[in-house]
Amino acid sequence: MPVEIEKKYRLTKPQLTTLRQRLPAIGAVREGSEFEENTLYSGPALDLGRRVLRLRRAGKKTFLTYKERLPSTSSIKQQQEDETAVSDADAMDAILRALGFVPALVYEKLRETWELGNAEIVLDELPFGHFMEIEGPEPEIRAAEKNCLLRH
Repeated sequence: MPVEIEKKYRLTKPQLTTLRQRLPAIGAVREGSEFEENTLYSGPALDLGRRVLRLRRAGKKTFLTYKERLPSTSSIKQQQEDETAVSDADAMDAILRALGFVPALVYEKLRETWELGNAEIVLDELPFGHFMEIEGPEPEIRAAEKNCLLRH
């Protein structure tokens, strides 16, 4: 079972600007950016707080992802994550709807990806806010968090 380990942060616009300047200074390497459209579905056995089924369109690529949050009291989230590439996003959406899943939330974002050691840092700009995620082994998340000088 693949497990995603990550920590998320809500940022102000000034914090986002500062991070963009800080990341190269701490040795992070910018991998690029892309526009995404994400659709979260509701339906049988899904609970948007614990189990999520997502269809993500990013550039010319599409991915179907299932995530299930694992029990934890840590601020670092661990969840089962199974993901597969999809060749036809519209057909996948039609299949999901035929199986009784319906779009519950659709959101767009601009995602900028950085690598720092064994951690991936993403900066997301959405219509309702700015966010950062740090994904990787827990010690790498803690080190990246410290290097980014975030106080959470």
